[in-house]
Amino acid sequence: MLIVLMFIGLQSNAFGQSEASEPQNSTPAIFQRVQRDDRNRDGKVTREEFQGPPRLFDRLDRNGDDELTSKDFLMPTRRDRSAMKTPDDVQIRRDVVFGQGGGRDLKMHLVLPKQSAEKPQPCYVWIHGGGWMGGSKEGGVQQVVPIVRDGFVGATIEYRLSGEAIFPAQIEDCKCAIRFLRAHAKEYNIDVDRIAVGGSSAGGHLAALLGTSAGVTELEGNGGWADQRSDVQAVVDLYGPTDLIQFVQTPGYESHARPSSPETRLLGGEVLKRLDAAKKADPISYVGPNDPPFLILHGTNDRTVPPNQSEAIYKALQAAGVDSQLQLLEGAGHGGPEFAQPEIRAMQRDFLLRTVGDKATP
Repeated sequence: MLIVLMFIGLQSNAFGQSEASEPQNSTPAIFQRVQRDDRNRDGKVTREEFQGPPRLFDRLDRNGDDELTSKDFLMPTRRDRSAMKTPDDVQIRRDVVFGQGGGRDLKMHLVLPKQSAEKPQPCYVWIHGGGWMGGSKEGGVQQVVPIVRDGFVGATIEYRLSGEAIFPAQIEDCKCAIRFLRAHAKEYNIDVDRIAVGGSSAGGHLAALLGTSAGVTELEGNGGWADQRSDVQAVVDLYGPTDLIQFVQTPGYESHARPSSPETRLLGGEVLKRLDAAKKADPISYVGPNDPPFLILHGTNDRTVPPNQSEAIYKALQAAGVDSQLQLLEGAGHGGPEFAQPEIRAMQRDFLLRTVGDKATP
């Protein structure tokens, strides 16, 4: 099922404000510096556009959506947010160690209903974006809280970034997180046969790879809980790469083939010089008829990841007979307000309820 939505909006300047306006709690120099990095003048700065160090991007990206807009400068600081009260109807268990990666602990935040249900609940796991070289699990709490209110257990996980370890470390860590949740299903009241996963950008890539690579032993790693399965039962993929070789050869996106690109850092070498590694990292390489349902969302004006990435995996899933839906958002970029529209959030909610929630068909 392929649907295209039209979104039309006005934009005053690079950050949707009048030229004289400036966030009151931002430093003018930083705000102006970030504005200059908005090369395509689409109202936001992606990680790839940002000219400062990755750690500064992470600090400025206060809502964890892998782009900088005026909202980030108007929001409270992370220190302020950490003191905010958890919503009354959920509880958060922070920094739960779920496994080992590269000799260190890997952690997740768990978001649980305040009142435990009588029967095991489905689980929704969020994987953050950031070009595999930045980002954190913090923003994922906001992603899973709404679905926890619909009778889910939520989790937002970390994984080793490319500056620490190259692929397949990232997917190994994600699979370890799924195995941990199954190993602790009784403690957290999780239904082991109803685990869904979602992510945006690099997180969308890893979510899609979890969906298509069930049973691929070379991607499991040895982070822990080897007696458990790492398959998932539904995937929400927001504008994630799926075919790196096609990606870096798409007109307008050739910079991703360069030595400094996020894809090069992920693979430990340029994509077109590491074809086997690229194919190993591609979710599309493992598509088969037993894959779980997919909901795929992508902006038609995404200048970071070409829409052909979502179109390619959708076509492959359809050919394999997999329940899949591609949602193209006309005019939307790499994330942004279009993805926060009520109808788009409702689409994700309905998909999760239909595939793994209480509305799911056995």
